[in-house]
Amino acid sequence: MRALLVVNPLSRRGKRFGAAVCSELQRLGVEIVENEASKQGIDAIVVAGGDGTLVRQIPLALELGVPIGLVPLGTFNDLARTIGIPLDVEGACGVIASGRTRTIDAARVNGFYYLTEASIGISSRLARLQKPQEKQRFGLLAIIASVLRAARHARPFRAEISYDGKRERFKAVQLTVANSQSFGGFITVEDAAIDDGWLDLYAVKTESFSQFFALAGVVAAGKRRSAGGLRTLRSTAFDVWTGHPHHISADGEPAGTTPARFEILRSALCILAP
Repeated sequence: MRALLVVNPLSRRGKRFGAAVCSELQRLGVEIVENEASKQGIDAIVVAGGDGTLVRQIPLALELGVPIGLVPLGTFNDLARTIGIPLDVEGACGVIASGRTRTIDAARVNGFYYLTEASIGISSRLARLQKPQEKQRFGLLAIIASVLRAARHARPFRAEISYDGKRERFKAVQLTVANSQSFGGFITVEDAAIDDGWLDLYAVKTESFSQFFALAGVVAAGKRRSAGGLRTLRSTAFDVWTGHPHHISADGEPAGTTPARFEILRSALCILAP
């Protein structure tokens, strides 16, 4: 196998383990290409980083028609947990070297690809508050501090959702459109999957900081159902309008602003997986 290796230079774990990933893959017989100018003739793209690093490589993987392998070096590693990729360097490299693949759905919003979730509201604000330098230095503590800041300043926004010939209007502090059963670092939904051909929309409306965290506990329980303060919808595509433009983050990466169209791309991506 000849693979293009992409390492996130802004990741604390990427800096620490990037060289080890390269060495381990070579030990397992994978020929490594580290310059995208030499991408022609590669058999795979290998990403050493988090979900955001991986989604940036989806257009190239689709262009070349090659699978993506992941060595999870991010903070939450939702994709790795979803499809069972080992979280250690040796185990993840072993999966890549085996050459086994799995086809999964991808999603797209405003032309930006994502695999686990895209959000408007608190999560999007959180993604903008997080600074790579702080994450490198303080890791999870920096993320927790950003979560508290983002939630404390959350304000409800008007949202209009169109899907399957229907239209709904409501106010929310958080709107998430998920492609995967695992997202947000701790949420796993029991009746969703990254290859089921569906998108799941979760709209959260709370009146206070404490209610937000109480509802987060309900969501963390893993039930894909509407509850007090939570509205859930399932479709293959959602069109979303808001009272004024709101930023969108997709797997932690900026993905433009509303209005936006979220759509599923069934069986679009090939992943090196167990």
